Amino acid sequence: MAAMFKALADPVRIRLFSKIASHPQGEACVCDISDVGVSQPTVSHHLRKLREAGLLTSQRRGTWVYYRVAPAAPAAMARLLTDSARHAHAHAPTAPAPV
Repeated sequence: MAAMFKALADPVRIRLFSKIASHPQGEACVCDISDVGVSQPTVSHHLRKLREAGLLTSQRRGTWVYYRVAPAAPAAMARLLTDSARHAHAHAPTAPAPV
């Protein structure tokens, strides 16, 4: 899980992940998402980091690579955040009663 959140800590990666996650077809060709303000080799580097972290899957079709959000990634991140929030809430100090 730490690798997933670490990968998303980079602003370019979060933009790429968001573009793929919100793409109408559920997947995006690298040609559809490369306009994030960095060079194409840098886009490839960031996409590789997102794949290595388990956030994306990819499939080559001819000369293009298509990316999808890894099916289990959003649910796993949400579960961790929900569990962490519950844990923090359960262990939060209670405010003293007003007098």
